[in-house]
Amino acid sequence: MVVLDATIVNIALPEMQHALEISDSQRQWVLTAYTLTFGGLLLLGGRIADYWGRKRTFIAGAIGFALASALGGLAWDGTSLFAARGLQGAFGALLAPAGLALLTVLFTDAKERAKAFAVYGAIAGGGAALGLLLGGVLTEYADWRWCLLVNIPIAAIAIFAAVPIVPESKAHGDTRYDIPGAIAVTLGLISLVYGLTKAAEPEYGWESGQTLGFLGAGAALLIVFLVIQRFSKNPLLPLRILLDRNRGGAYLSSTLTGAGLMGAFFFLTFYFQGTLGYTPVEAGLASLPVSAGVFISAGVASQLLPKLGAKPLMVAGAVLAAGAMLFLTRIGVDTAYTTHVLPGAIVLGLGLGFTFVPLSSLALVGVPQHDAGAASATLNATQQVGGSLGAALLSTFALNATTAYAESHLSPTADPRVVMGEAAVHGYTVAFAWGGGLLVVSALIITFLIKVRRSDLPTEGAVHVG
Repeated sequence: MVVLDATIVNIALPEMQHALEISDSQRQWVLTAYTLTFGGLLLLGGRIADYWGRKRTFIAGAIGFALASALGGLAWDGTSLFAARGLQGAFGALLAPAGLALLTVLFTDAKERAKAFAVYGAIAGGGAALGLLLGGVLTEYADWRWCLLVNIPIAAIAIFAAVPIVPESKAHGDTRYDIPGAIAVTLGLISLVYGLTKAAEPEYGWESGQTLGFLGAGAALLIVFLVIQRFSKNPLLPLRILLDRNRGGAYLSSTLTGAGLMGAFFFLTFYFQGTLGYTPVEAGLASLPVSAGVFISAGVASQLLPKLGAKPLMVAGAVLAAGAMLFLTRIGVDTAYTTHVLPGAIVLGLGLGFTFVPLSSLALVGVPQHDAGAASATLNATQQVGGSLGAALLSTFALNATTAYAESHLSPTADPRVVMGEAAVHGYTVAFAWGGGLLVVSALIITFLIKVRRSDLPTEGAVHVG
């Protein structure tokens, strides 16, 4: 349910935008409101699950997620939808780490735990693909609101099964929370994304006081967060986790990869439905080759990781993904899916799979046992935060490019509909180019920062929601 919700709304976005009259500059909040609160509160959610009780947190998270989904399904304007998505992310930040912690605690036998994690990983990976397809089916044959309301029966089943079956477990000892740190990092990230949104609006732009103010406030709050982590006795994110060059490189790479992945799905959705005229179901099917590529390369990477180590696979993955994004810049108003999208989509998925699998192991390299949970959760959070910042940043670049193209090509003799269609596609290609650039930077970071050897990798990688 948590992974499903990160992708199911992608296909429904055009319908949501039209029904609730959401502007182009604001539409990315449907995604970022969810991923920001999820990523920003994930570390705190893990602590709450450990201290308050994992079963109790799991049930509370599922109930809250269902209620937030109901609010989103009944949304009457963009603001109410964004608020519901933010609440979904917040309760997801309770639900995801509690569920994973329960698996760790309940399955003590090594073989049984391996099976449990394998099922968990398959469901997490399949959830992303299912979200794309289910989003199309629900949008086309029911209503876009069901992309949110579908969570209610799923949550109900999980709750009614958990109450009699799952035993309670919790950590003991010092159970204080780093509430100031959680507030600072979440508000800082929201302020950054809001500043990027303002930069995309013609009446503001990059040089306006509001844009610079929100960007500056976001940066200041993130600095405050680091200071809090430095002096807190119970930090959400112990800085020793970040300062190791291998983990630091892995987290930077994860952030940039999350940005590229979110940008690809976000703009391909609008290209499929707005430009190529696909139905929601067709758009969902057209997006599946990315997921297929991830499944294929993830399986190959898990076999090659013990033999080659993390670094070669991650560099190859980043280069493949960057090349795929640059390939997608060739799309046009009337280009064919099979020649201009499908090859790039498959290669993008292959690149992402080669990147994600080694990241799980790198997150635990040299981490003491008591920091393992925080290190794994941080990796998950960087992917979500990267997706949020990437969607906001690439949306700003795309909208600015679209506006500039339209202004330079509109004339008394030009057909406005044709020009605006071409302008929209031009914006998408600019976003793909920038996304490819972010993935190139990721490849460089992996090359120069990560020095881990094959023998340094832990035998049991972290399992996380991608």
